[in-house]
Amino acid sequence: MAIHECCAISKDAKLHKTVEVYFCTQISGNVEVGENTVIGSHCDILGDVKIGKNVRIQSQVFIPSGTIIEDDVFIGPGVIILNDKYPPSKGKHWRPVTICSGASIGGGAIILPGVTIGENSVVGAGSIVTKDVPASCVVIGNPARIQSAVVPKDRLGMERY
Repeated sequence: MAIHECCAISKDAKLHKTVEVYFCTQISGNVEVGENTVIGSHCDILGDVKIGKNVRIQSQVFIPSGTIIEDDVFIGPGVIILNDKYPPSKGKHWRPVTICSGASIGGGAIILPGVTIGENSVVGAGSIVTKDVPASCVVIGNPARIQSAVVPKDRLGMERY
């Protein structure tokens, strides 16, 4: 496990030994992070979050309590995930977000409470996701709308992480 300078990691956090956490990231409470995951600089990850294996989280990402991020997910820089439908409800109206395996979230996207991002889907940079995203599609805009189906990575000659 590689933890860089100025990180604040809760004693309750469970990070696999192959996890890498970059500068000035805060991980609070009961957070689980799977193998080969990289968390960029200046991220804030709150308690009761589950992050799978082979996940790439870029810098300045906010991940609130209750979020589930499955395996092989990419989250671009500056993504904000929200969990409180009527803030500040102090947990009364929290709705967890789930990002399913293989999904990619473009930089600056905002994911609203209670949303599920489907398997192998792509959220365009700067999009605001207000409702569930089906598996294997591309969504863009504000609010995010389906743009197209995802071309399988193997057809592009690309490999997963």
